[in-house]
Amino acid sequence: MTRLPAPPLHAFDVLIIGSGLAGLACALLLAPGRRVAVVTKRELNDGSSAWAQGGMAAVLAEGDTLAQHVADTLVAGAGLCDLPATQAVVQGAPEAIAWLRQLGVAFSEDGEHPGELHLTREGGHSQRRIVHAADATGAAVQRTLIEKVRATPGITLFEHHMLVDLITDRQLKRPGKRCHGAYVLDTLSGQVLTFGAGQTILATGGAGKVYLYSTNPDTATGDGIAAAWRAGCRVGNMEFIQFHPTCLYHPDAKSFLITEAVRGEGGKLLLPPSAGGGRFMPAHDERAELAPRDVVARAIDFEMKKHGLDCVYLDISHQSPAFLQEHFPNILKRCLELGIDITRQPIPVVPAAHYTCGGVMTDQQGRSDVAGLYAIGETACTGLHGANRLASNSLVECVVLARAAANAIAAEAAAETPALPAWDESQVTDADETVVISHNWDELRRFMWNYVGIVRTTKRLERAAHRIALLDAEIQEFYANFRVTRDLLELRNLVQVADLIVRSAHGRHESRGLHFSRDYPGIAEQAVPTVLVPPGS
Repeated sequence: MTRLPAPPLHAFDVLIIGSGLAGLACALLLAPGRRVAVVTKRELNDGSSAWAQGGMAAVLAEGDTLAQHVADTLVAGAGLCDLPATQAVVQGAPEAIAWLRQLGVAFSEDGEHPGELHLTREGGHSQRRIVHAADATGAAVQRTLIEKVRATPGITLFEHHMLVDLITDRQLKRPGKRCHGAYVLDTLSGQVLTFGAGQTILATGGAGKVYLYSTNPDTATGDGIAAAWRAGCRVGNMEFIQFHPTCLYHPDAKSFLITEAVRGEGGKLLLPPSAGGGRFMPAHDERAELAPRDVVARAIDFEMKKHGLDCVYLDISHQSPAFLQEHFPNILKRCLELGIDITRQPIPVVPAAHYTCGGVMTDQQGRSDVAGLYAIGETACTGLHGANRLASNSLVECVVLARAAANAIAAEAAAETPALPAWDESQVTDADETVVISHNWDELRRFMWNYVGIVRTTKRLERAAHRIALLDAEIQEFYANFRVTRDLLELRNLVQVADLIVRSAHGRHESRGLHFSRDYPGIAEQAVPTVLVPPGS
């Protein structure tokens, strides 16, 4: 087979991998002074940000305070939030909202006070402080940012391009611990391109697709977390996977989320008549439906297992049709398409993997352990979320950390990129069959759901670890012998992230926040984050 010539080096000042809110915000903030590349493995709008329904938490209402927002975050985080990081995000939140409004994001306004933002309340919050665009906040924000990014001359977009691996001093066999860019697969041509950059930013989102049931899009395969780990970065708190309590349960509704705000506006969780009917949350927590997500998800999981249910129900039908049309138009529309009229009927719901609270460990400017490498958004572990993310803190963290990272990079002198070798595929061939990848992907997601889900045991974690080791050996052999594809890279990353989750969970001998173990149901006296260090670092 004739080998194609090596493609040319793509050289930029800043390489941003990921096109969600964090990545696009950072690109816009850096573009005036730096040549920026944005690499995204599908299209710009295919990440988790566009799916976010709820909103962005910020102290804007009279009577609310920064201290209250910090306190609510700390309570939800179950003792593991980093206080300075939490204070920094909370303090930066109002400015982040103001910046988005300046860009043209059309947040919902208060009908009784024109010009003022409508604020809703979600579980875990003591005040109304959720800025939103109806029930499709992420989509509204992404539309505006994508329009701005496409119109900005200093930003070059590479859609259908996927991260293969970061290029570091270790790979170049030179002293130091710096990132110089990345190898990137053009998923349409099959070529692996070389991107050189003085600073590289991982904004690749979370890893929800490691589980069988997830509210995340198919892109959420932990690419940045896995690549950073391979490059020598520590990861933290990977055992804390947030399961959203209310994902629509319907065979034709893939990963459709019923926002937290439905419960914030009075929605009640009910058992079906076959299980006695009626509310069950008051028996699990005094905050009932407004308890944090981990409490609600475990309560639903408990009731489903106790009664042998496929789902429970969320009822918001006491609100008027006009109210539901104004506040939850997308949920109303989607449910009607599936034959569910939420103005008269309860919504069938189940928990599903939703948010990766841990990730690449960073400082408050997004810097990782490797010089020149940043991580922002769901990919990162700043310490804000602790053992459980407070609703609507994540989108605002994306903007606050994007601003912090952009300021830090702008303050640095532009770094020179050394000569980078082209990707070498001289020793590999095209895969003879891909059934191995699809089979392993399905097996991984099923045993992660069964063994490393909402409720865990030591025995289940050990079983998962054993299966992961077998899968990893198979995938590494496949990776070494065949040309890379998007499916292979995603599976490789998911197996790596699954290993990090299981190792972190196995090491936590208590139940705290999102991590609940039947073998260790109590909470330890001291809250200690889980920090994993890659070999050779």
